[in-house]
Amino acid sequence: MTLPSDPSDPSDSHTSGELRSNQSHPLGEIERQIQETERSLNHLKERIVQVQRDRQRQRDLQNRRDDIRREVRQAKNSNPSLIPELKQELKQIQATLEAIELNLESELFSFSALKEPFWQALRFGGIGIIIGWLLRTWAK
Repeated sequence: MTLPSDPSDPSDSHTSGELRSNQSHPLGEIERQIQETERSLNHLKERIVQVQRDRQRQRDLQNRRDDIRREVRQAKNSNPSLIPELKQELKQIQATLEAIELNLESELFSFSALKEPFWQALRFGGIGIIIGWLLRTWAK
């Protein structure tokens, strides 16, 4: 195979086409990986904003819950008719807080994050067992 003297020579289009396709393929793969990384980064940024919003909402609800508890204690002495209404609001706040906590925990921990470590542990654990059996049979 001879190399063309001038890469821009149209007379050797087959060879220069191969070179272009070989060079553009890695660049296309890199561009695809960059786009995938950008999508992951955007998803992560969105998740961070959501977590910050949820944490702020959680703090606000906790403060409101504490205020309602104080109001219930005060209402026992001054106005007992407000107690059922305050307890109902307290239940709603508690349910919302539980939903927020579940949302915060569910996104921070996912089983897909355990996939790779699981298979690595299985692989190396399996290799360790096989090596152990081999050493035991060799030592006899």
